[in-house]
Amino acid sequence: MVTPANPSALKNYIHNSIARERIELCHDGVHKILDAWKKFNLSQTLKQGGSIIFPHAGLRASGHQIAAAVHACLDSGASRVLAIGVLHALTPELQDARVRVANGADVTKEKHWGIQGPGLAGREEWKDEFSLLDFQFLWETECQRRGIQGPELILRYPYLAGGKPEILPGMAELQEITKDTKNTVVVSTADMFHHGIGYGEPKEVALYPDNGGLGLARKRIEEGLKILQAGDYWGYNQHCVLAKSDGRDAGQVVRYLLGSLQSKLVDLTYADTTAMYNAAAPTWVAAALVELQAIKNAS
Repeated sequence: MVTPANPSALKNYIHNSIARERIELCHDGVHKILDAWKKFNLSQTLKQGGSIIFPHAGLRASGHQIAAAVHACLDSGASRVLAIGVLHALTPELQDARVRVANGADVTKEKHWGIQGPGLAGREEWKDEFSLLDFQFLWETECQRRGIQGPELILRYPYLAGGKPEILPGMAELQEITKDTKNTVVVSTADMFHHGIGYGEPKEVALYPDNGGLGLARKRIEEGLKILQAGDYWGYNQHCVLAKSDGRDAGQVVRYLLGSLQSKLVDLTYADTTAMYNAAAPTWVAAALVELQAIKNAS
């Protein structure tokens, strides 16, 4: 996601779009989305110590992928779910800090460096964040449908991992949360490829999703996942800059917490974002559902 000249207007647009989408989908539309998860069924992945990356590109475009993560969590048997969100650069200060770190600045000097979330003292930019809102909405709706309370859901938003997730303030809490591997599962969100005129691509190289764009998205996303699997945190940070992925911090945190996991891109689609950026087409974001499988040790 690229922060525009008026990040406040973008924040309002996105939050209004989320609310409008829920109203327009109504009860039946939301339940249809929740029922579309069955072809993915990733609960076993979580049971075996793996993870899931789901997008936040809106319910219409990616609701079925988000629902797959919700069902996997609820069916995993875990009593606790840690959901790692994206903290978008929705203020000039956040954006400037992100650029400085990507350019090699000392991350420990940044006042936004750390992990935010409900129940934590400190910075509260997470209160304006939207990356986990649709996940929470589908979570609550599905728990109501099942007539259950559901596992404990912990939301955390890291910012400025900077290739050094091991020193990120707040990491000790996440390590404590995930220490009980039998009863705790971890999922995260990311939109791992933004593309087109609204994101700065020249008109002559901007691709439409169905005319080479999704193929490029798949290639870039899989490249990034391989870098992350290898534990090259700084390399992944810089890959995210080039791919215009908003998952640079969430990805590094999950990799550090869970170790090396084998990635599989399960489903790939896109959301048109021309209106969001008031830009010409093509302007869009890839929506990917990724399975991260535990790597079994050779006997």
